[in-house]
Amino acid sequence: MAPAQRLIRFSGTLRRTEAPRRPTTPPPSPPPKKLKPLSEVMAKAGFAVVEKNDYSDVSCEQCGSGERGDELLLCDKCDKGFHMKCVRPIVVRVPIGSWLCPNCSGHHRRLRSFSQKKIIDFFRIQKCGSDKKKKDKCSMISPMPSPQDARKRRRRSGSLVLQKKRRRLLPFVPTEDTSQRLKQMSSLASALTALHMEFSDDLTYMPDMAPRSANKAKFENGGMQVLSKEDSETLEQCRAMCKRGECPPLIVVFDSCEGYTVEADGQIKDMTFIAEYTGNVDYLKNREHDDCDSMMTLLLATNPSKSLVICPDKRGNIARFINGINNHTPEGRKKQNCKCVRYSVNGECRVFLVATRDIAKGERLYYDYNGYEHEYPTHHFV
Repeated sequence: MAPAQRLIRFSGTLRRTEAPRRPTTPPPSPPPKKLKPLSEVMAKAGFAVVEKNDYSDVSCEQCGSGERGDELLLCDKCDKGFHMKCVRPIVVRVPIGSWLCPNCSGHHRRLRSFSQKKIIDFFRIQKCGSDKKKKDKCSMISPMPSPQDARKRRRRSGSLVLQKKRRRLLPFVPTEDTSQRLKQMSSLASALTALHMEFSDDLTYMPDMAPRSANKAKFENGGMQVLSKEDSETLEQCRAMCKRGECPPLIVVFDSCEGYTVEADGQIKDMTFIAEYTGNVDYLKNREHDDCDSMMTLLLATNPSKSLVICPDKRGNIARFINGINNHTPEGRKKQNCKCVRYSVNGECRVFLVATRDIAKGERLYYDYNGYEHEYPTHHFV
C-alpha cells in the first residue's frame, strides 16, 4: 500500500524566488549640456528657410513685378524672388528641390586656375615612360606636327577624284602654345568643379541606370546613320590627341546672362569634330521629370520605354557647356555654328558636335537643342 500523501491548500500568490540583491547606488547624472546661443548658431548656419504663410507680396528682384506667380522662384537662402526669365542664367524648367539664386549659389565667381600637375591628374592625361625621346613625342607639351608632315599624310590618303563627293569630318587642330592649352583645360576644370562634376570623355553606365547592352543602334526608330571608316579614323585621332593633353582650341567662360559658355580660342574650320557628348546614360522614362537642362537624346527607340538620354549632371566634358540657340527667332538661328549629330559606331549610339561653318577665334559656340524632337523650350534663350 502506497504511503498516504498530504495535500496542502495554498491561497497565496505564486512568484519566482531570487537571491537577495545588494543595494546599488544610482549612477551619477551627466553634467548638463551647454547650449550655444541662437545668435551664434544662426551666424554659422549655411542658410535658414523661413516659412511664410503668404507669398502674395513677393516680387521679382530683377524686374520688380509680382505678376506671373507660377514663374517666380524663391531662393532658399535669401528668400528673394526671381522670375525664371529674369534670373541669369535663365532657368528653363522649375527646379526640383531647393534652389539658390546666382548671388547665393556663387556661380558668378571667376574661373580659378589649375597647375599643370592638377590638370594632368584631373583629365587623366597619359603619362609616358622614362625614355626621353618617347617623352618628347607624347608629352602634353609636345610640338605640333609640321605642315610638311600633314601634306605627306594627305598624299598617302589617295586621290578622291573618282569617288563620290562626301563631306568628311576634320580633326580639330590644337593650340600650339602650350601655356594657352593649359589655360583652356584649366577653364574647363574650373567649370566642372564649380558644378561638382567629374571629367569624362566617354559614355558611362551606372548600376542603377541603363546598362550598356541597352545602347544598340538597331533599336533606333527608322535606323541610324553609320560612321564611315574615314570618319572613325578621325574620331580615334581626336581621342588620342585628347588623351595626350592636346585639346580642341576651346575655352570656357562665365557670362552673367548665359552662365558657363564656350568660346573658340582659335580658328575652327567647317566640318571640324569638336567634341563627343558624354555623361551618364539612362532611360528617358526615368528622366521625364528631371530638371537637368543639359540632357541629350542618345536613342529614339521604336519602343519608347527603351529610349535613352545622356545626363551630364555628374560626369561630362566641354560639350556640357556649349549653349543652344533660340530657334524661334532669325537672330537666334544666325548664331548657330555647330550641330549635334548621332552616329552608329560599332553598333552603339554616339553623339558628336561638329562645326557647320568656319568659326573665328573669340566666337561663341551654339547649336540647336531641338535637332530631333523639337520639344525643348528655347523661347527665352538669348
